[in-house]
Amino acid sequence: QVQLVESGGGLVQAGGSLRLSCAASGSIFSRADGGWYRQAPGRTRELVASITSGGYRNYADSVKGRFTISRDDAENTVYLQMNSLKPEDTAVYYCNAHPTYGPPRDYWGQGTQVTVSS
Repeated sequence: QVQLVESGGGLVQAGGSLRLSCAASGSIFSRADGGWYRQAPGRTRELVASITSGGYRNYADSVKGRFTISRDDAENTVYLQMNSLKPEDTAVYYCNAHPTYGPPRDYWGQGTQVTVSS
């Protein structure tokens, strides 16, 4: 069973930075697209950033120029570097792995809280 474990969340002041990590059990990310989603209270979960197995990156308009997604397949880890954080970035951030082989399916982490104070 694939497990994703996020870390790196916390409380930071506006303008600060955080780096989220998503470590996978096994080598899932070597054949999967990786992504970060977030969900704020009272809102639906939304895509923040994604990276394909080939390295193509996609970002939500609200984070372009501030967030960077990267992957280290040797370490089975996907990262999200978040700079110039804003209070509206406050949410629970979830890691996602979408394998590029076999039947369509998704794996999710348990989430990590990011709180940005003004």
